Amino acid sequence: MIIAIAAAIAAGGPVWVSRFEAEGAPPKPWRIIRLDDDVAPTRYRVTTTAEVVSVEARSENSMAILARPISVDLAATPVLCWRWYVVGPVAGADMRRKSGDDYAARVYVAFDMPSSALSAATRFKLGIARRLFGKDVPDAAVTYVWDNRNPVGTRLKSAYTDRAQLVVAETGRARAGQWVSERADVAADFTRAFGGKPGQPIQIAIATDTDNTNGSARA
Repeated sequence: MIIAIAAAIAAGGPVWVSRFEAEGAPPKPWRIIRLDDDVAPTRYRVTTTAEVVSVEARSENSMAILARPISVDLAATPVLCWRWYVVGPVAGADMRRKSGDDYAARVYVAFDMPSSALSAATRFKLGIARRLFGKDVPDAAVTYVWDNRNPVGTRLKSAYTDRAQLVVAETGRARAGQWVSERADVAADFTRAFGGKPGQPIQIAIATDTDNTNGSARA
């Protein structure tokens, strides 16, 4: 899915979050995280697609994310750059409903937030979520998606949680079957989504998922 992920610097070259260079299992510190043991995991491997060595994700009624920790100063490097390639969008998806919350490709940036920036109700709900889905549930996340129907630039809270902001970065089939380069101002998107409250990016993840629509996808 991703050949390279970088946080752009105002002056000078990029700071690389990751590069994929050797085919096989995704290299450490990348790891697969399953959010529901009753759902089959999406399969990830490093392979070559359209002459580019990249992470391939194959989803058959499945969901799992491929994630790694990061340490990024958004004041210095606010822009995230990546490339992705999808065979096609998830036809039955609908980002406004839990039953349609599937995407051909996603790029997540997870954030840690100080307790002072979270209400008591939010801390309570996050505690419940971590008991249900594990300690990897973040305080907040901005997720860039390749959607099937909504216009680029659409912004919605996840159908599952208001702690995840979805941003449509690509949509439909117009650019499927080719490598597409993206740039996103993560700092601005986080500020817009969470009311200017402080947050520190702690993890980046990629995913292809089709568990809610019982479909299939490859990216």
